[in-house]
Amino acid sequence: MDESHKPRIGLALGSGSARGWAHVGVIRTLEQAGIKPDFVCGTSVGALVGAAYAAGELDSFEAWLKELGITGVISLMDVGMNGGMIKGKRLMDFVRRSFVDRPIEELEIPFAAVATSLHTGAEVWLREGSTVEAVRASIALPGLFTPVMYNGQLLVDGGLVNPVPVSLARAMGADIVIAVDLNSDLVNRHLREEPEPVLTNTELGEWLRKIQVNLGSLMPDSKNNHPELPSMLDVMASSINIMQVRITRSRMAGEPPDVIVSPRLAHLGLLDFHRSRDAIAEGKRAMETELAAVKSLLN
Repeated sequence: MDESHKPRIGLALGSGSARGWAHVGVIRTLEQAGIKPDFVCGTSVGALVGAAYAAGELDSFEAWLKELGITGVISLMDVGMNGGMIKGKRLMDFVRRSFVDRPIEELEIPFAAVATSLHTGAEVWLREGSTVEAVRASIALPGLFTPVMYNGQLLVDGGLVNPVPVSLARAMGADIVIAVDLNSDLVNRHLREEPEPVLTNTELGEWLRKIQVNLGSLMPDSKNNHPELPSMLDVMASSINIMQVRITRSRMAGEPPDVIVSPRLAHLGLLDFHRSRDAIAEGKRAMETELAAVKSLLN
């Protein structure tokens, strides 16, 4: 194929909290097939993984993920009650120490992140400036992470307005958009019948107690609440899932990608960041099922 007429590929990485590690598996499968996106954009955790890839840091990022255990997850969580349960400073300080924070304009692959203006509700595309600050704004999940002041705007998670940023990939110049939807299998599975005891694990006890001191109670009290009621965090996670599923359906109906990759990750909870191996493997599986469709578009 004439290189001047070769279609340009955009990779749109969706939001989904801990399910986002599946993006690493998607990218690895594309690499193995010799397919390199010309543009990468992401929302929330998709922005985090996308930035690592665009910066050429995916190898070290993946190695870190695979070593991340429950204790490591807790160590990155700094409790704060002004705007969110987690301030995010500790996480971003770690990212700055571990990875080079280059301006977005200087990354190896053109990159952009999606955030939401808390004041206006507008979708904000972050395409220049500090990569780390752009990612921090994009992952500012309301209620969990504190908002971020970025270029004079108070920004929160881009998943509120555009969970799978197909439109941004098109705007960047993509002829073919591969969209990774992390929430496709969450319909009717928002609340687990038997939630995994991630937040009640003894290793999480100290962190949980800090939150309880500030909130009064994060988890239901068996003495004062009905035992069938879910925890506050389960309610918040389920509400976010419902919102993102609905918004994703609406946005992709009007802005359809060329290929949709749908990892099946409903079994992973909001904060199951320590289960990266499961998510990465599922991302690989999901991308493998769509490889033929991608290749047909390139021929």
